[in-house]
Amino acid sequence: MSFSAWRGIAGIIHPTLRPGALEEFIRLLPEGIGVIPLFTNITKGTREEFQTVMDAYEAQIAILAEQGCDAIHPNGAPPFMVHGYKGEAKLIDGWEKKYKAPIFTAGQNHITALKAIKAKTIVGATYFSGEINDTFAQYFKDAGFKVKGMDGIDVPFNKVQELSGEQVYSHIKKNFLKHKGADAIYMLGSGWRTLNIIDMLEKDLGVPVIHPVPARVWEFQRRLHVHEPRKGYGMLLETMPSLP
Repeated sequence: MSFSAWRGIAGIIHPTLRPGALEEFIRLLPEGIGVIPLFTNITKGTREEFQTVMDAYEAQIAILAEQGCDAIHPNGAPPFMVHGYKGEAKLIDGWEKKYKAPIFTAGQNHITALKAIKAKTIVGATYFSGEINDTFAQYFKDAGFKVKGMDGIDVPFNKVQELSGEQVYSHIKKNFLKHKGADAIYMLGSGWRTLNIIDMLEKDLGVPVIHPVPARVWEFQRRLHVHEPRKGYGMLLETMPSLP
């Protein structure tokens, strides 16, 4: 069976069963774009778990391709970033050829968004702790960016959504000022509910913020040839630059 919507179909695979990001994504999408959401069930948020879920993602991609989605987005940056920038690209290229559908990961989306706003140097914020943040930083270095910092908040993986916007704002602002000289802020992960701090950070710190949810909405619009800017969620979605 194949489904359609009058402005296109977005296929999306969420890495966890955590509510929030899907609802935000759908609310920010323009009217007329259909969404087919599927899920994997990552629960621990560890490198070891991330490295075991590619078969689960591929099974969902096959389903979405069969439904005729105009673009497919396996969401969840860490499961793909742990394979490295080049390893991820090889994997996605293989899937696109196999399923004959356009596919882009969260990490690829974030790189595209950063390039669209002409960022060169970034400060990143994550809700992971420890050495995995070095892996995330290396991913962006391999993509051509200078990474001044990739600083995590020490919070249990299943409690990320309980962080307040004020806590995340404080974390990002402190590290942005500490590292000095970045021309963009990057927020890794859709687990936190932080749409409300994007504009505030941009105004207070004077640089654009790439947040996964607006970045996802922006790229789907561009891929589906839709152009509906939205104010209040950062300059990317407000200015709607072209795909680089």
